[in-house]
Amino acid sequence: MEPRFVDAVCQQVYTRFPEVNGCAPKIQLQPAGEPGAAKKAPSYLFIFSGKGLTANGKAIARTVRVVVSERGKIVKMTTSR
Repeated sequence: MEPRFVDAVCQQVYTRFPEVNGCAPKIQLQPAGEPGAAKKAPSYLFIFSGKGLTANGKAIARTVRVVVSERGKIVKMTTSR
């Protein structure tokens, strides 16, 4: 995947989830036809991990998973705590 697409995806994730700002994503190739892969074209899975604070000040882990097409378009974005 081109670095400009990686940077664009990271900026969108950092804007929406500031608690993972600055965390470099783990990037995995998802071949076409794999579960979770975009229809017929291969896609990439970006996994961001970070920590945020709750309203009472306790730390909480945050994982953001983003499925991205070969052309850098975000197909799906999910988060877990």
